[in-house]
Amino acid sequence: MSADTPAFAPVASGLRLDRLGAAIGHRIVALLPLIVLVAAWEAVARTHILSTFLLPAPTLVLDRIWEDALSGDLLLNLGVTLYRAMAGFAIAAVGGIALGILMARSAAVRWFFDPIVSVAFPMPKIAFLPVFMLWLGLYDVSKISMVVFNAIFPVITATIAAADGVDGYLLWSARSLGASERQLLREIILPAALPQILTGLQVALPISLIVGIVTEMLMGGTGLGGAMIAASRFADSPGVFAGIIEIAVAGLALVKGISVVRRHLLVWHQEANEPTTV
Repeated sequence: MSADTPAFAPVASGLRLDRLGAAIGHRIVALLPLIVLVAAWEAVARTHILSTFLLPAPTLVLDRIWEDALSGDLLLNLGVTLYRAMAGFAIAAVGGIALGILMARSAAVRWFFDPIVSVAFPMPKIAFLPVFMLWLGLYDVSKISMVVFNAIFPVITATIAAADGVDGYLLWSARSLGASERQLLREIILPAALPQILTGLQVALPISLIVGIVTEMLMGGTGLGGAMIAASRFADSPGVFAGIIEIAVAGLALVKGISVVRRHLLVWHQEANEPTTV
């Protein structure tokens, strides 16, 4: 008998409810540390151990976020910040993957770029912000360029490692069957390297958001970072903490989003599961 027959319908329904309840319970347990942290924050703020200026209560911060949402400031600043971060991330992703593949496949390209990547990858590249400001001015192009400059190196290094790690027997077998270099790249190297490339992209995405926020703070203008600095200049403590919450939620949404993309692209691969650090 099928589980869809009336005799088994209550059992199947009960199993679905049990799974739903287990999923909700798991989510509540996962969010419990955050709930405790917010409750402790509210308790400390209400006891006035610290002044409201130094530590506004979460309810005050939420009120400020709601006011910003109603006025349209939240949507404007969030949209501008995400535009800069995602534009820079997209350029870094395309350029980093292309350059990483070229470095892995060409000895001459690797000879030229490897010292540059080795030196630039570990250094704090935000130090170049004054240079970008001098060259490109206080415009979106300089902020996006800073995002690209910071986010591209994790993508390059992950792509090189992934392409170098492709099983040589696969390449040899494909060549013996008459595969061209283009076919090797499209049908062997990229699919085999995709999990590690996506890991590099998962590292580069939060970097893009962080650098975008920092450039807004230092260069001013619209955006979540610029709004936070403006609030601090006017001693608007709830506005500063509202910006922190907004950035945290935006970052969490981006990281979860790329994790979903990873699972869909790697549905065939054992690494499709979401990394434990995300």
